[in-house]
Amino acid sequence: MEKLTVRDVDLKGKKVIMRVDFNVPIKNGEVADDTRIRRALPTIKYVLEQSAKLILLSHLGRPKGKEDPSLSLKPVAKRLSELLGKEVTFVPKPVGDEVKKAVENLKEGEVILLENTRFHPGETKNDPELAREWASLADIHVNDAFGTAHRAHASNVGIAQFIPSVAGFLMEKEIKFLSKVTYEPEKPYVVVLGGAKVSDKIGVMNNLLEKADKILIGGAMMFTFLKVLGREIGSSKYEEDKLDVAKEILDKAKERGVEIVLPTDVVIAQKLEEGAEKRLVKIDDGIPEGWMGLDIGPESVGLFKSKLEGAKTVVWNGPMGVFEIEDFSEGTKQIALAIASLTEKGVTTVIGGGDTAAAVNKFGLSDKFSHVSTGGGASLEFLEGKELPGIASIADKKKQSVD
Repeated sequence: MEKLTVRDVDLKGKKVIMRVDFNVPIKNGEVADDTRIRRALPTIKYVLEQSAKLILLSHLGRPKGKEDPSLSLKPVAKRLSELLGKEVTFVPKPVGDEVKKAVENLKEGEVILLENTRFHPGETKNDPELAREWASLADIHVNDAFGTAHRAHASNVGIAQFIPSVAGFLMEKEIKFLSKVTYEPEKPYVVVLGGAKVSDKIGVMNNLLEKADKILIGGAMMFTFLKVLGREIGSSKYEEDKLDVAKEILDKAKERGVEIVLPTDVVIAQKLEEGAEKRLVKIDDGIPEGWMGLDIGPESVGLFKSKLEGAKTVVWNGPMGVFEIEDFSEGTKQIALAIASLTEKGVTTVIGGGDTAAAVNKFGLSDKFSHVSTGGGASLEFLEGKELPGIASIADKKKQSVD
């Protein structure tokens, strides 16, 4: 999947409108975690170094098409300005005369950030009028927001109907690594899946059953599988309406010779809170009623580590337990460390976005993998083999004829 990138176009003196993903947590009017802003910096710096005039677009949260001061991008402009070491002019509207005026005043090498795109109801509806208005501000569109690639919105997809759209460096990296593991993984290929719901991962599992050699399952989704296998899961969370699907996946895996590995022990508690009394039980002994599994146990960690050995490609999507609570974070941390150590041995390791990215961040390991995706939903849909609208709308590289 070869897409045109910012490197392939002449930007000097051009007006560039760039869709970035600045959907960051804001606490007390300050950016609480600037990871997503930092990930966009290489493309932003490159465009400014090319003497372009840069207009940035992003959403923040879900304001439902109207203004919500708590979801303003103003604190983001301040943080971006600090990270770039240059002024970022914030325009308190996503479209309109104020925006047009700010763009007219832009000089080469300067940057403005428009207000939250989702303050306009047309953004999530992919309204062509809104897309046309944004497109009219610039000569070229750069899409560097992989986190919204699975959504067809006006700022990432609609705009490409009116002006050429090229990929930023972050988008390029996401496409490169996710394409590799989705379409041409080097084998042996091991997938680690976790998180709460089987329903979120059905598409991925079905697609990976064609490619993976082993699938290791942790997180709350393991209980739906354990239930199918007749294990006692106590009061652990599982999906009653997905038992048939889980059984189908187990049958299909057997048929295809894909090894599905489930935990053998689990950390249980009666309450989901720090300091709650916890116990370690073997899955074969069953979880008592009133108790729920909240993390994989040390024996399971050892088992998973042994199954990861020898892999050439590893994809991990979904934590092993409730890692946000210290008492139930050990399983996720140990698996993160195990996969990180494989990266050092030359294994391709890709971390799906969302909670898994947050977990490796929490443990200070985010630079220890080949690639940590910035998109939760988008990376899942990519791994399912779906075409993402926010990637399809980027111009393709023309096939060069080779004599």
